[in-house]
Amino acid sequence: MKNNFFYKKPLSNIYKKPSKRSEVTSQILYGEKFKILSKKKYWLKIKTRFDNYIGYIKNKDYTGNHKATHKVSNLKANITNKLNNKRAYLPFASKISIIQEKKNFVEYEKNKWIKKKDIKKIKHVEKNYLKILKLFINIKYIWGGKTYQGIDCSAILQLFFYYNNKFYPRDTKDQIRYSKKNMKKRKFKKGDIIFWKGHVALCLNATKLIHAYGPEKKVLIMPINYTINKIKKTANLTVKKICNISN
Repeated sequence: MKNNFFYKKPLSNIYKKPSKRSEVTSQILYGEKFKILSKKKYWLKIKTRFDNYIGYIKNKDYTGNHKATHKVSNLKANITNKLNNKRAYLPFASKISIIQEKKNFVEYEKNKWIKKKDIKKIKHVEKNYLKILKLFINIKYIWGGKTYQGIDCSAILQLFFYYNNKFYPRDTKDQIRYSKKNMKKRKFKKGDIIFWKGHVALCLNATKLIHAYGPEKKVLIMPINYTINKIKKTANLTVKKICNISN
């Protein structure tokens, strides 16, 4: 029996243990593929297929049959539901299957519609990583988050690769190991990834970077050297590795 399932709600927390009081380590998005490792009453222990991330989600809201045709390309796509006026959204990089189209809308589940302008075909590649990262400017920092509701530093980088159907680890410690090149920097340039222990940022150009920064509680753009000095002063952390997103 195949062990491939797909999450069918906009998003869910992934917990370290089978309890809502447990630490949230990541999130799973609509249409994301996962493997069930075990079941325990109301909980599933899962391994996400994209990055082999292991954790617990509630034992509901998934299917064994989902062939994604499109994906959400904006920060969030408003879900229009004629049967329910409650506001809901599909997060960036959610993977949907279109049932039908009408004017400027597509239906992806019965009575659930989103605007065409908020999606791209599933094989669409967005080479402009800054376009994706800038979607999250001023989104609040949340440990384990990876959506418009809140995001952490490693998720904002991983989402660029997930959207483009390319593997990239979820956590900073694994991203550091996965990123092969360690460049001895004289000058920073666009696309440089700067790693600290437990933190990561991406350079917009030679002087500015973007990151989900816990102390400021949001995603923001900051001067590179100022950030390096601030992290050294406040957390006593120095840069561990520098590589480029194109490598």
